[in-house]
Amino acid sequence: MSDEIVIEAKAALGPLDIRRVMAALPHRYPMLLVDRVVSIIPNESIHALKAVSINEPFFQGHFPGRPIMPGVLIVEAMAQAAGILAFESLGLVGSGKLVYFMGIEEAKFRQPVEPGCILDFHITVVKMRGAVSKFAGKALVDGKVHAEANFTAMVADAPKD
Repeated sequence: MSDEIVIEAKAALGPLDIRRVMAALPHRYPMLLVDRVVSIIPNESIHALKAVSINEPFFQGHFPGRPIMPGVLIVEAMAQAAGILAFESLGLVGSGKLVYFMGIEEAKFRQPVEPGCILDFHITVVKMRGAVSKFAGKALVDGKVHAEANFTAMVADAPKD
């Protein structure tokens, strides 16, 4: 009899370019806030990126003379990364389903995000149960946390026309 130990490794996916990001998410300009996925470990985590450009439409009014990315859009970008993770984990890419926010908790904004920054998102699954998932996310710039939040989302059918 063998005392063989079997360790199951979870296969990481990635990198995913903008075409694959757009296949996973229904968002389009100006609301598509994830440019690239570095890696995904299904049912566990995602590492994604957003290049913040002065050409983003929100910088015209937030704030003239001192452009700062709105915190709610940073949280939205983290949620979009989590949506990609959910769709990839559940095999729903291209299904036409949507991911809806259900709650945002403990959002903290540590430093402003300005044009020229590369937002580095690290999202982990806290719990996945059926269509509802809880995530913990951090948005970093140059290795420093600029924002973080916990959020809950639900996968659902798109509304009928």
